[in-house]
Amino acid sequence: MPEDRKQGLQTRVMSTGLDAVKKLSKAYHGYLQKKYSKWQSASIHAGGDVSMGVVRLAILEGLGIPQKELRTKPLIGVVNSWCELNPGHVHLGELAKSVKNGILSAGGVPFELNVPGPCDGIGNGNEGMRFLLPQRDIIADMIEMYVRSQWLDGLVFLSSCDKINPAMMMAAARLDLPSIFIPGGPNMMAVRFTPGMESIEHHTYKSLKDKVKTTTCMTCGACELLTTANTMQLLIESMGMALPGAAATPAFTSKKRTIAWETGARAVELVRENLRPSCILTEKAFENAVMVALAIGGSTNCVLHLPAIARERDINLDIRLFNRFGKLVPTLCPIAPSGPRGVVDFYSAGGVPALLKELNPVLNKDCLTVSGETIGRIAKRAKVFDSAVIRSMKRPYKKEGAIAILSGNLAPEGCVVKSSAVPEDLLFFEGEVMVFDGEFEALEGIAEGKIPPNTAIVVRYEGPRGGPGMPELLSITTTIEVLGLKRVVLITDARFSGASSGLAIGHVSPEAYEGGPIALLRDGDRVSIDVPGKSIKVKLSDEELEKRKAQWAPRERDIPKGYLRRYREMVGSASRGAVLERLNTA
Repeated sequence: MPEDRKQGLQTRVMSTGLDAVKKLSKAYHGYLQKKYSKWQSASIHAGGDVSMGVVRLAILEGLGIPQKELRTKPLIGVVNSWCELNPGHVHLGELAKSVKNGILSAGGVPFELNVPGPCDGIGNGNEGMRFLLPQRDIIADMIEMYVRSQWLDGLVFLSSCDKINPAMMMAAARLDLPSIFIPGGPNMMAVRFTPGMESIEHHTYKSLKDKVKTTTCMTCGACELLTTANTMQLLIESMGMALPGAAATPAFTSKKRTIAWETGARAVELVRENLRPSCILTEKAFENAVMVALAIGGSTNCVLHLPAIARERDINLDIRLFNRFGKLVPTLCPIAPSGPRGVVDFYSAGGVPALLKELNPVLNKDCLTVSGETIGRIAKRAKVFDSAVIRSMKRPYKKEGAIAILSGNLAPEGCVVKSSAVPEDLLFFEGEVMVFDGEFEALEGIAEGKIPPNTAIVVRYEGPRGGPGMPELLSITTTIEVLGLKRVVLITDARFSGASSGLAIGHVSPEAYEGGPIALLRDGDRVSIDVPGKSIKVKLSDEELEKRKAQWAPRERDIPKGYLRRYREMVGSASRGAVLERLNTA
């Protein structure tokens, strides 16, 4: 449409009758969409309610942005989880500046918006942990509600830590606007700056002083272990939602800011190409994510988050997919807590592209990415710079994938274990259970020295509904280690930190609050666990379990007034991602 015709059209829109206005505004709306790639925000400027369109532009002019810019350029939301209470997020404000510069350089108009950035480490071992997983769904909802109400054309997501990464992916998948991620990247721990201390895995060291150095953050960024934060960052890139190499680039480097600029510029191009998450987040892309999680030794929390993200694309991701691909994909990376290396080492070895190169025989290579290239093309040109960190399929770190789904009469819907972090002598276990109805009751029992060797500690009523909030039990796994308890395993309907190791089995489903078999266990019952065989059983007959179920009633916990009460009513099983799926919220 020539410029003089466009100006004439605008004049007629402002001066003709209502019916004519609607007809002309529709034409102008289509013109803006086609010429300026304003697929969403054109409605603000030239919808049927032209008078309000003028008002909206007048309001936005209060931001100090000329109306011509708002009318003719794509409006890009910069969704940021920057905060001052989390080292994983404290640098995201600076990264956002680079993102916005990239957007401006490519001809877009950036608008930054913020969501919470909670730290799991601060919540671990106290009541705060019950409020962390529920924030995943709150953050996703906040982003959805804000963006749908403001009509942006594209989105850039800056995220770093445990719940925020999957929350933003859920929002991106749900909104299906052109979207791209810039993960915050890993930090470096204090152990990196101590001469003679090469491993970042705390099991390497005996003294508490040295162990603490493996958990002390010396820079901004996500804790350098393969905790949930770094796991999900790497999986975001492996699913094609971040530029190649973006996820593992350390948080504190100038390279991260360069990638942030490139990410902002690419966001504008994605809008012009109308390339949306629905083109990228396919079933095959989620399979690639599962394979990467298995190869890197990722956090078991990805077994919660990947199904939740997939659900936003109407994809049913069965958690037993981890077992299917675990037979094909070995653990390739000795990254803590599965080995001595860190995520910064993984970056130096070539990052996600290099890992994809090693996974080439099983990879879904035709999956599209936000770069415009396929995963296969990215993998083809990648290089592995350190084969001790990113090993080949023929010379793996461990023969099977890092995560296993166990099932049996104790967990009919399944449960999860980080098999790569299980000592060889605990891959097969049989022993008596000692049952605790909650995390703090268990901590008290362990501290009192009540746990003999060859015991399975069962901590129940800590699932999505029972907790509520499905807390991580890092406090318990840490206490078991500090006290030096031998051949003691943990079984729970709660979760584990990605930093946990040993035979720790979580996500037992159905959970105790739903009357799952874990709720029916009694002290002295015997369980058998076969990690290679993917089996977990309690040695009770079906008749005995039914008898106990008839006598069972759920344990009720006092819940503070507010969101957790609603969350308990709405949240579903951990085996389906612990998403909000219940219709009855009364």
